[in-house]
Amino acid sequence: MIRLRPATKDDIPLLKRWDEKPHVIAAGGGDDWYDWDAEIPRNAEWGELLIAEEAGRPMGVMEIADPAKEPTHYWGEIEDNFRAIDIWIGEEDDLGRGLGAQMMRAALDRCFADEKVRAVVIDPLESNADARRFYERLGFKFVERRAFGKDDCIVYRLTRTDYEALAAKR
Repeated sequence: MIRLRPATKDDIPLLKRWDEKPHVIAAGGGDDWYDWDAEIPRNAEWGELLIAEEAGRPMGVMEIADPAKEPTHYWGEIEDNFRAIDIWIGEEDDLGRGLGAQMMRAALDRCFADEKVRAVVIDPLESNADARRFYERLGFKFVERRAFGKDDCIVYRLTRTDYEALAAKR
């Protein structure tokens, strides 16, 4: 069972180590990663950084953001009451074990617990076919191809209606 908790300064060395893993680098594309020393202490109403733990062991990190309020305007013009999710699994040994799906379900439950949230968006690299299939299995639907900085991505969306239908089947 996966538990999500806020990231703390104590997590910074682990996050920096994960950032150097080839599978994390490959999933991230050409844009710079987070400056964890600056990101972790922030307390922003528009988003949160979460550590995913399996039996108390950190194994992944997620960001959940309100893309309309996020200050870099990464998503450009976007409707209110959406959430955007980024997800990383840190260690190679944790890939392919179903932990990413558990992380996403926990994050989606967290997002849609706010009754105002109408949809969640994600933006895997166009070249990352595995990630795209993963999100499609979770119920996300293709919206568009889009360049974010140096990266060619696919934007997917999961609406509240689709989330509720999928959650009822769990």
